[in-house]
Amino acid sequence: MEVLDMRSWVIFYLISFVVILWAAFLTEQGVMLWVSLTLVIVVGGVNFVTICNEVKHHASHKAMQSSLTQHIEHIG
Repeated sequence: MEVLDMRSWVIFYLISFVVILWAAFLTEQGVMLWVSLTLVIVVGGVNFVTICNEVKHHASHKAMQSSLTQHIEHIG
């Protein structure tokens, strides 16, 4: 899979990592366990949805390129 904008992915995963570390800190302190669990679930869900959307976008882009290439090959 091609990654077009690496900077945005790095920032996205750094923010995710900081949120997970903060949730681990809250869990270690023994306070606000429901907040840390909610943070982990939200970060995991956002990551899952983002990756699924990226895979769908890549598949549709590849299908479009394939259809355009087939059309050009039939002309030539």
